Amino acid sequence: IAWSIVEFLHSSPHAPKTLFATHYHELNELENKLSRVKNYHVTHKEAGNKIIFLRKLAAGGSTHSFGIHVAKMAGMPPLLIKRANEVLKQLESKHVNEDIGDAIKNLSSPKLQLSIFDAHSQAFEEIRKILEAVDINRLTPVEALLKLQEVKNMVK
Repeated sequence: IAWSIVEFLHSSPHAPKTLFATHYHELNELENKLSRVKNYHVTHKEAGNKIIFLRKLAAGGSTHSFGIHVAKMAGMPPLLIKRANEVLKQLESKHVNEDIGDAIKNLSSPKLQLSIFDAHSQAFEEIRKILEAVDINRLTPVEALLKLQEVKNMVK
């Protein structure tokens, strides 16, 4: 979709000036195909495994994608960051020998436990309310087991 948007904007009779920010390196090729496309990237400095963005634009496309670094800086969950790194390593190792579409199809499945609840379902909402109302520091072991049984019955 990103590629087609750039082509659409480029061929528009209004010739809009557009800042198009993306991490898709394939779009760097459009500078060679479309006369009005110019690539720029935000300069950065690497310190160990950290990235520091220098807030300066430089000509040319970036040779790296910083999506995972930005996600980490934004406070995304560590499990999500770990999985993103696994996917990146698999794609990079397969990119040399495989078509990228095949590499994506052959990615290993995430090793995550899927929720048995739809986070927007009525059952989930009811269970959430029950659990929020419980003061676990004041429950006896028997009361805790009864509450667990109540929640278990809601799932059935």
